[in-house]
Amino acid sequence: MRKLGIIGGMSWSSTALYYEHINRGVAQRLGGLHSATLAIESLDLAPLAVLEHSGDWDGVAKVEIDAAKRLQASGAEGIIIASNTGHKSYDAVAANVDVPLLHIGDAIAERLVAERRSRVALLGTRFTMTEAFVRDRIERRGITLAPIEAEWMAEVDRIIFDELAAGRVVRDSQRKLKTLITELAKQKVQAVVLGCTELVFAVDARANVLPVYDSTAIHARAAVEWMLAEEEVGAHAQAA
Repeated sequence: MRKLGIIGGMSWSSTALYYEHINRGVAQRLGGLHSATLAIESLDLAPLAVLEHSGDWDGVAKVEIDAAKRLQASGAEGIIIASNTGHKSYDAVAANVDVPLLHIGDAIAERLVAERRSRVALLGTRFTMTEAFVRDRIERRGITLAPIEAEWMAEVDRIIFDELAAGRVVRDSQRKLKTLITELAKQKVQAVVLGCTELVFAVDARANVLPVYDSTAIHARAAVEWMLAEEEVGAHAQAA
């Protein structure tokens, strides 16, 4: 099993979901008492959020690069950034380590293509919804991202930063997100992507008018596939 490094803490609650998803995935695939070989750099979100909102993305990148270097030094053979917004620094981080960085946008796009979704809505922070760092990875696979009204973008961003990232799930915000998804269904959108690792706390992926894709679960599953790829190839070779 390859050792995976996780840059987390953006927020800690969604990083906990990654930990659970990845360990459950490894246990299901290997059975018995197996669990994932992991190293986690859990960052302090508060100062990072200040840097993000002030536009100091070089500062954000430096924090993530330093975390990635520590993970590589700990023996991590690959790294994930446990945050959609954190992927704005993906290129800078990837350029400063010698191990693969598994992009959340690629994992999302592969799942959408596999299930033949051609027009979807991407919900997340205003950075994720408007900038290219996740959008491009999806659109380059021939998938159209439906436009989100500016008022809804502002509200989703507020819910994420003011509530979900702080560990608060507000019933009124849950209702608002369900209303948004219902409105998107009227725009011939085939599915909704939760492009923020905290949104799953407020959106029931099983109880909406559209299929809902949880980026946290999808990214974690891709990480498990990568971690076990060599081990399962070896097992098949021995069986043969």
